[in-house]
Amino acid sequence: MVESPPPASLIISVYKNTKFLASVLNSLSFQTDKRFEVIIAEDGDSPEMKDFLSNCRLAMDYQHVCQEDLGWRKNRILNKAILAAKSDWLVFIDGDCVLHPRFVEFHLNRSHPKLTLAGKRIKLDPLTSQLILDKHLPLPEINRYLWKNFLNIKKKGGCFVEEGLFIDPMGIAGIVPRLRRMHQLKGCNMSFHKEAIYAINGFDEDFVRPAIGEDIDLTWRFRNAGYRLSSLRNTAVQYHLHHPENWTDQEENIKMMRDKQSRNEFICKNGLIKQK
Repeated sequence: MVESPPPASLIISVYKNTKFLASVLNSLSFQTDKRFEVIIAEDGDSPEMKDFLSNCRLAMDYQHVCQEDLGWRKNRILNKAILAAKSDWLVFIDGDCVLHPRFVEFHLNRSHPKLTLAGKRIKLDPLTSQLILDKHLPLPEINRYLWKNFLNIKKKGGCFVEEGLFIDPMGIAGIVPRLRRMHQLKGCNMSFHKEAIYAINGFDEDFVRPAIGEDIDLTWRFRNAGYRLSSLRNTAVQYHLHHPENWTDQEENIKMMRDKQSRNEFICKNGLIKQK
């Protein structure tokens, strides 16, 4: 008897940082909805990651897809992860974003073939990040900790702290998440149906620099293909662990995206299927 796939594939984008990934994987064990497979999408092929995964005791099935480390090629490895996914609903996170216990629950509960879903994340301050990494701040207590230490976290370097606050949509403040909109996808916190990403031929591998190509570019392409963006702010919550920013100038990526928009090239040519 062939076992049917779970409802979701959770695709985790990583590059070498196994310490952060350990905390992310730990947060999976607290998920209220565990009906998902895990795909670790490594933009590289590091011995550290192989060693970590060979000794990792994950309570659920996972796949590890990787590729030769030739510089930033996140879109390429994400396309490989999509091709490997067994499920129809694809949830994307980054390997430095720890998940609130109800993260997967909300991505699955709100799933619809014609919707793309997106949430945001808090950028934690160094102290709170270390507490999580050292397991001195257990995952079920993070939300209470953020409410209690909101101003102090901002003072110590945290950003977008309001995005890290979980608000139960069925609770007394439940109207707040329903009022908060998303205007674009966030690559670290988004989900959509496999048919949707195939409809635009996946991530555009022409983008070989971080940002834009991994989320903002998808936003207009999905919209032109007839898909609607829906918000999961303050429900599908995640906590971005502190690390130095590795930001690059976006001028080239923005120009490339605008050129493709001018041609209405929402079905990319260098994606899941390579078009001549």
